[in-house]
Amino acid sequence: MIKAAYLRVYVPGDGSQEPAEPARPRLREVSEYGLMSESLNDGVLVVDWNDTQYVCPRYPRLRLLEGLLGFRNAYPGLTAELLIPEEVAERAGAELEALQDRHPEVRSHILSSPWHVPLRWFSAFDPSERSVEERNGHSDILYRTTVAEANDRLTRALVILQGAGFQDAVIDQVQELHNWVGSFDGECMIELDYGGVAELFSDGALALDETAADIQSSLSALEAGNLDEASDHYAKAAARWAQAQALTYMN
Repeated sequence: MIKAAYLRVYVPGDGSQEPAEPARPRLREVSEYGLMSESLNDGVLVVDWNDTQYVCPRYPRLRLLEGLLGFRNAYPGLTAELLIPEEVAERAGAELEALQDRHPEVRSHILSSPWHVPLRWFSAFDPSERSVEERNGHSDILYRTTVAEANDRLTRALVILQGAGFQDAVIDQVQELHNWVGSFDGECMIELDYGGVAELFSDGALALDETAADIQSSLSALEAGNLDEASDHYAKAAARWAQAQALTYMN
């Protein structure tokens, strides 16, 4: 099964939901678009944070369609046709459009990343928001903050990157994340969960993982005009994730 990390946005709940994950498939569920590594049943994820209950709608069908089309668009030309045939893409696009027409208020509350955590995700969090939890006999790392705080940090990151003259390819990825986070109310909670990706690291390596600190230090150094220090901090973060990220391209 593909190991994935998650960025989730939770809305304040009413206190009535039980903090239980939806049932998992026995192996993988089959859809007309292929094999899925998680349940396609609707449901919510529920967590308690800062004495408040928060709920994250799963909308698995929406995420399936968006993910399939996004994956195809990431590889234009002949490669796209080999990965996702045009007929399949058109059918998925039509279903996505119909779903959005019927439920314009529905949007994905979950971003997923196979095999690694994208470094730009860390720019939304402060190092002090990091926690280590035990799950299924293995350590996991979580970051949690408000959408308002995350939005402010992403705005700052964009200003710094634009001022430093980074290429559009870099800035556009951060801008896309900023747009997604900014589409939610500031009182919502956003969570970065290493998820299954944590299993690629030893518990000791996770205990020493301070990627958010490295990314924030890199941005601060860049803002101050210290390019060497900014490069050193970013290189440290990139090296930590290099092996895990390589699995993305291998698969």
